[in-house]
Amino acid sequence: MKLAKRVSRIKPSPTLTITAKANALRAEGRDVLSFGAGEPDFDTPQNIKEAAIEAIKSGFTKYTPVGGINELKRAIIEKFQSDNDLIFAESQVVVSCGAKHCLYNIAQALFEEGDEVIIPAPYWVSYPDIVLLADAAPVIIEAEESHGFKLTPSQLEKALTARTKGLILNSPSNPTGAVYTRAELEALAAVVGDRDMVIISDDIYEKVMYGDTPFINIANVNDAVREKTIVVNGVSKSYAMTGWRIGYAAGDEKIISQVAKIQSQNTSNPTSISQKAALEALLGGQENTAKMVAEFEKRRNYIVRALNDIEGITCMMPQGAFYVFPNISSLFGRSYKNMTIEDSTGYASYLLDEANVAVVPGIAFGSDSHMRLSYATSMENIEKGIARIKAASEKLA
Repeated sequence: MKLAKRVSRIKPSPTLTITAKANALRAEGRDVLSFGAGEPDFDTPQNIKEAAIEAIKSGFTKYTPVGGINELKRAIIEKFQSDNDLIFAESQVVVSCGAKHCLYNIAQALFEEGDEVIIPAPYWVSYPDIVLLADAAPVIIEAEESHGFKLTPSQLEKALTARTKGLILNSPSNPTGAVYTRAELEALAAVVGDRDMVIISDDIYEKVMYGDTPFINIANVNDAVREKTIVVNGVSKSYAMTGWRIGYAAGDEKIISQVAKIQSQNTSNPTSISQKAALEALLGGQENTAKMVAEFEKRRNYIVRALNDIEGITCMMPQGAFYVFPNISSLFGRSYKNMTIEDSTGYASYLLDEANVAVVPGIAFGSDSHMRLSYATSMENIEKGIARIKAASEKLA
């Protein structure tokens, strides 16, 4: 049986692959510490779980409107207004089976063969593949470490062509934790100008931020860019609800209506019970999120210091999300036993074999000079894991 060409364009999610491999090795009895998973290690708050239980008890287990129940849409609208100073109508909001589902449906609605979509690298692993599945071409622009892993206006200007249909921005970023300032977003918006293109703003880590830097969406810059922007968010990261699969998007009514139409044919509605849980997440107390972020900040501070203490590794301090993206290129060319480290994939394999530590090679995110570690794991695991990485790295010569 001949398969469709589209499946040859894409690859399995590297982060999920690494996590699955680490779990398989644990099942074999190996003491593997994994820094691969991009999900909070905290439990979903009790009030959210109780809302889901009540939904089950009350029989809220049937189909709902394709794009989400109205009360959840209203809660999302309230969140956008209070947190982001963005005003949307119910017809401008769609609820999907996770933020990834939103992104996929948006790409299917907007992009086609001949279109180009600009993606700054390092990028979340799924962005290029989502664009490829829409038959469009991802245009990867290297956001250099010397610029804080952030796209510059001159880079954006050089990348724009007559075929440019979209730009994907992710702040705070997975994998770097970089956060765009208002001034930086204003400069990018000025380059976009009145071009006929869309900006997809992936804000899934919005509430996982550190220090005094405020969260700003490019839609906040001015009315013109707001009309071009589709905002994507969800409850997965902020409320430790990764498995509940609820994301949402808001933007131009014409686009959102077509996103919902596509969703009507690929999944129908997001899970009814999860929608009730998401409603409680957005409207209920936010203290659990604050506690989670405070703990992430402690872990961040430790892991960055510890990585920078390893000879051959340098690590920038992330401003948001729960990842570090250390530069390991100084280790390339070094050897241990019969293995020479030539790239990020080789170093990741070396750590798994020699140190029983699972990390994601930076090439998966568009930068072969780096590796990604998630610190959404216990401090005990972080301390043990970094000690193993240091010991393994010191063996290289």
